[in-house]
Amino acid sequence: MKTKIAVLGAGRWGTHLVRNFASHPDAQLVAVVDSSRERLTQLKERLNLNDNVVLADNWQSIRSQIECDAVVIATPAVTHYSLIQDALQQGFHVLAEKPLTLDAAECQQLSDLARQQQRQLMVDHTYLFHPAVEQGKAVVQSGCLGELRYGYAARTNLGPVRQDVDALWDLAIHDIAIFNTWLGEQPVQVQATGRVWLQRQEGSVGAGLTNNVSQETANVTKPALLEKHDLADFVYVILTYPTGFQAYIHLCWLNPDKQRRLGVVGSQGTLIFDEMENDAPLTLQHGYFEQSGDVFTPAGLRREVIEIERREPLAQVCDRFLQSIRDNQPVSVSSGWVAAQLVNILSCLSQSLQQGGTPIKVPQLAE
Repeated sequence: MKTKIAVLGAGRWGTHLVRNFASHPDAQLVAVVDSSRERLTQLKERLNLNDNVVLADNWQSIRSQIECDAVVIATPAVTHYSLIQDALQQGFHVLAEKPLTLDAAECQQLSDLARQQQRQLMVDHTYLFHPAVEQGKAVVQSGCLGELRYGYAARTNLGPVRQDVDALWDLAIHDIAIFNTWLGEQPVQVQATGRVWLQRQEGSVGAGLTNNVSQETANVTKPALLEKHDLADFVYVILTYPTGFQAYIHLCWLNPDKQRRLGVVGSQGTLIFDEMENDAPLTLQHGYFEQSGDVFTPAGLRREVIEIERREPLAQVCDRFLQSIRDNQPVSVSSGWVAAQLVNILSCLSQSLQQGGTPIKVPQLAE
């Protein structure tokens, strides 16, 4: 029997979710809800949706009128908690766009509620289902990189600019999730600095500076402090892991130099996931130093393309969600608990960001 699905939110990402569930052989799309009637009409025409699919601008008005097994939530993050809580209480399984909520305690509450209701709660951390990330984990944990030294990532583009969360909350979660997965551990300390150009809180100075010195002097003497409600356009993140490994992440949504690149550097080479390299997104750059006295000579330099399967990560997310419902088993790689850990890290990064880059210890969540 097919799982009956309702999708809440038909924006940029919601459209992709509708497309996947509408075409999945084990799913029956029964409803799409969005506040824009025009967007719903365009979506129906673009995807050639069946006339039996209910299109509505209000979920509450149709919730009790349709047969539904699961709800897929692709609305702004600030709406997630109440929508997910209501869906679980009504007995629906839930797949939610990342982040699960903007508060780690709320994430834990929703995870507990899902267990109590015996319903599946899964979060769409799409990159964790990317074949390059799955294969990259095996490469890192094989030990072929030697002693792990540091990691780096860049996630930049000209938009989309969000109004509900800043660049940190919109972009960093992907790279943090990948680093955590590849390393098999969680950061214990985080730091973040950033700048605001596009969406400053009314009354803030320059790029969110709160002191009274000139912007030029402030930029030289210390990192800019951000007002609590400023939405940072650029953020630089440092993650420190229990082993001492550090990862450095550059995030920006107003840079036309689009980058989607992440690397882990070891004593024997560097593993690189570059999403912009369609033909070879996962590569291993071999290389090390041979030392003779005080001289270090590069050796063993060669580039190896790591073969991966060709499949859409979001399609895998949807497939795993449907399978979790059939098997009544959570998807451990992207559960509510994993989501809570990521939101906990982001909350600590926000605290550091507002304090101009102060290192923040990451508290461990009780499962």
